[in-house]
Amino acid sequence: MERVDHEGQIATAMTLSRMLSVAPLTQQGPVKFVIFDIHALQTRFYFQDSILPCLLSAMPRFLRELEREHVAEKIAIVFPDDGSKKRFSTFFPAHFEKVVCSKMRVGDERLLKVTEGDPSGRHCFVVDDLVQSGGTLINCNVEMRALGAARVSAFVTHGVFPNESWRKFTPPHSNWDIVYITDTIPTIAQTMLSNATA
Repeated sequence: MERVDHEGQIATAMTLSRMLSVAPLTQQGPVKFVIFDIHALQTRFYFQDSILPCLLSAMPRFLRELEREHVAEKIAIVFPDDGSKKRFSTFFPAHFEKVVCSKMRVGDERLLKVTEGDPSGRHCFVVDDLVQSGGTLINCNVEMRALGAARVSAFVTHGVFPNESWRKFTPPHSNWDIVYITDTIPTIAQTMLSNATA
């Protein structure tokens, strides 16, 4: 979390960066920390000069998977919000349709609508850096199917999935064709793999 909304809440990104920043220097100088798909790019400036954050993305690996396993399909890359589009759209070539969603509130209800792109007849891949409960991704899935997507899959770098929310992404509770996550949280990745093939 990069912001504090109420008293007593901990800014975990700032706290973690302070903890990592006390790493001792190496013989070659500052310690290098490799971070994949950091949630908010401005977090890199929380680190002190004693460490060098090296920000990488898992999206190139996912792109290779698309080009290897889905080459014959019409593909759309779906961004669940403008932030995801800004962060990840440059990783995907122009021949992939880009679909951008926007979250809005109507009364107490949170809705998700497509603001650009056309998912109809395509295998839509919803991409994001992390997933918690999965609500936003599930809403994207529903919206893509309502707009005529042929298939809907997801790619997420960090599958956090508290309270076993991963169950919404595995059979028999899932409406996803394929769900890709990395193993940045190994226990979740292994649990999902075991349940997907069970």
